[in-house]
Amino acid sequence: MTRLPDRGVVDRAAPLKFTFDGRELTGFRGDTLASALLANGVHQVATSIKYARPRGIVAAGVEDPTALVQIEAPFPEPMLSATTVELYDGLVARGLSGQGRLATEPDPARYDAEHIHCDVLVVGAGPAGRAAAAEASGRVLLVDDQPEPSGEIPGGVRFLSRTTAFGVYDDGFVLALERRGENAAPERISRRRVWRIRAKRIVLATGAHERPVVFPDNDRPGIMLAGAARTYLNRYGVLAGQRAVVFTTNDSAYAVAFDLADAGARIAVIADARDTVSARLREDAAARGIEIRTGHGIVGTAGGDRVTSAVVAELGATQGDRFACDLLLVSGGWNPAVHLFSQARGTLRYAPELGAYVPDGDLPTVRVVGSAAGEGLPEVKVLWQVPAAESEVDTRFVDLQRDATVSDVLRATGAGLRSLEHVKRYTTIGTAHDQGKTSGLLAAGITAEALGRDLAEQRPTTFRPPYTSVPFAALAGRNRGDLHDPVRVTALHPWHVAHGAEFENVGQWKRPWYYPRPGEDLETAVLRECRAARTGVALMDGSTLGKIDVQGPDAAAFLDLLYTNLMSSLKVGRIRYGVMCGVDGMVIDDGTVIRVAEDRFLVTTTTGNAAMVLEWMEEWLQTEWPHLRVFATSVTEHWATIPLVGPRSRAVLAKVAPGLDVSNDAFGFMTWQDAEVAGIDARVCRISFSGELAYEINVPSWHGITLWEALLAAGAEDGITPYGTETMHVLRAEKGYPIIGQETDATVTPQDLGMSWAVSKKKPDFLGKRSFTRAENLRPDRKQLVGLLPQDPAVLLPEGSQLIETDHVPEPPVRMLGHVTSSYRSAALGRTFALALVRSGRERVGQTLYVPVGAAVVPVTVTESVLFDKEGTRRDG
Repeated sequence: MTRLPDRGVVDRAAPLKFTFDGRELTGFRGDTLASALLANGVHQVATSIKYARPRGIVAAGVEDPTALVQIEAPFPEPMLSATTVELYDGLVARGLSGQGRLATEPDPARYDAEHIHCDVLVVGAGPAGRAAAAEASGRVLLVDDQPEPSGEIPGGVRFLSRTTAFGVYDDGFVLALERRGENAAPERISRRRVWRIRAKRIVLATGAHERPVVFPDNDRPGIMLAGAARTYLNRYGVLAGQRAVVFTTNDSAYAVAFDLADAGARIAVIADARDTVSARLREDAAARGIEIRTGHGIVGTAGGDRVTSAVVAELGATQGDRFACDLLLVSGGWNPAVHLFSQARGTLRYAPELGAYVPDGDLPTVRVVGSAAGEGLPEVKVLWQVPAAESEVDTRFVDLQRDATVSDVLRATGAGLRSLEHVKRYTTIGTAHDQGKTSGLLAAGITAEALGRDLAEQRPTTFRPPYTSVPFAALAGRNRGDLHDPVRVTALHPWHVAHGAEFENVGQWKRPWYYPRPGEDLETAVLRECRAARTGVALMDGSTLGKIDVQGPDAAAFLDLLYTNLMSSLKVGRIRYGVMCGVDGMVIDDGTVIRVAEDRFLVTTTTGNAAMVLEWMEEWLQTEWPHLRVFATSVTEHWATIPLVGPRSRAVLAKVAPGLDVSNDAFGFMTWQDAEVAGIDARVCRISFSGELAYEINVPSWHGITLWEALLAAGAEDGITPYGTETMHVLRAEKGYPIIGQETDATVTPQDLGMSWAVSKKKPDFLGKRSFTRAENLRPDRKQLVGLLPQDPAVLLPEGSQLIETDHVPEPPVRMLGHVTSSYRSAALGRTFALALVRSGRERVGQTLYVPVGAAVVPVTVTESVLFDKEGTRRDG
């Protein structure tokens, strides 16, 4: 192993097992396949396509030409570079001998595409890219091919990691490929996603690729670009070799040599092709015991599956000194990654100080920044190849993947070819997997030398999309747009987040589930919140309840048709609970109806059914009762609603609403009043879903946090406690109040819930009335809502459990009597309890039934559904 304990940013707490060429190996989360192989001492990864020579790892990114692998599992995929394959548990791969093979079975993964529009697209999340994103205004999209950015992403910028922009087209159209995970369908996440980006302006911060220098036997495993060795060391904690020789034409390789030396490697020699080196670099090298030889290069190497030595000689000589090494680092300079700029029809010019092509100015909508524009790159001594002795077999490789050599280039020019495009096609240089990222400029330079030309006179070969390889499956991926519910939050949401609330999804809403204190779990926190509501004062965020403003001359008649009970008799200033049924007589929702004026009502619904109820109203108004003069308008998000609950709620309300008479005589149950609460105009309703003395305070949503904090301050001496939806469920269940969708399904009538009192006998008609007389709805053995008390008060029944008559589970078929709809641990009762729908349930009160729970059968006593304060004295007091 060559993994260093104090280097790298991989997650060493997350080891990953993988298999390569039949060997079981281990890496870490954050590794690439290449870094994990190097860490395990694997240097030969593949063999070349023409000569079957061993090939290793040359680079650390998309520019690597040699480390080609075939992924065997879980998704067979050929011709991938080990430097771009993120390591994951269970990966099975093998090195390629020439070409890969396509899978014979259908791809089990899922692929998709998304469209996105932005004002500014920034490609590359390095320092220059992040700076450009920070300066940009409007909708800014930043994409980068790495799993993590190299620094902090500016606020307000959308960032797509693991996303490679591979094509730039007309009118700001860019294609990018996102690597999302190794998931088989029907997992929710696709494996790859193609982003179809339309941008008004594009900023390219794509960086630069280090290029090699050609010399004899420059293809052995262990010969690596210098910058790649530094990446493996500092990002992955992998020391690529113990004894290294460095060959460079510029200053950048010195930082690599110094980093490796500081990490424990022995730097045998630095062969610098330049005649002079700065005094500072010489001093730093001397301090580490590193020898520098200027005017020197590499004229030969030895080794089999890994380099074992390199011959260092003066440039122009063919004989030199042999240095033992297991790592040979090469830096011939840096090529700006101008591929996308060229695709956008940008023109390039040759920069002799860099020995590379750079953008020749920006385009109207495309700008290049950072090292992609040649900024900050070191000056180099331009050297394409080291002069070498003639030999029968040319091993001076220009394109390592195509096995194309200097002889191939000279053969092309000798045949009369002068254009780089012609030389490229004759030699196949730059047409392989890496698209010539390391070989293209070398071929251009060697061609220019052979023809006696200056590179400034030659046009570079055209860069065409894709920039990197793209699976056909991704290009053919599904394109169906977003499938998601919007996330809705109340005006109080920031307060809940800041105070550590745990949330649950209710419909589209994020609702506080409970508020744990340090060391509390769900059960402990809920018991504390319940005790506060029953013995003192508590408050919750009830803003998510649906609110529909129903007004018009026929509003009262409309609500009479919609609800099972009579609403037209409701007086202004009063509130009535109502049940809503479908035409089949089954309960679909419940809530309160507040009469605001003779022709205006405020209807409340359950959180999850608010949109459905509004659509239900509109359907009947538009299709069956168009003659009714009624308008229904959703006002849910107009109001922040805060229920103030508990025996001390009246006293707390009196503190914040001194002008409101809160006495029982002046402010009775199921009435409402407008008042000033905490200096805010409010509508206060005396409603209780907890069975306690309670008030629901409604204010415009933008005043929600102000009111909430005022109530907390006023109730501080009474120990006022925020509570969430779980406590709300416990409190209402103790009182036998049903939750629509929990105590009901599409087979439950108001009579089944014990709510015959909510079905009017006076109204001539309403939705569901006729269905109540059907034989099916009159059966005496219908399931009815009852309470259950386990005979062991500590046993908590699982919700959904079935009830049977026997104290053991008989042989199938088993006659089921019903099921548990709600089950909780009660602070007020000092025990567990449950609600259930049971056949002929009300006739079974007092009987013992049984609930199979795993291998046990739990005896329970059937009770009435109301288990706490049956007379309602606490609510009405």
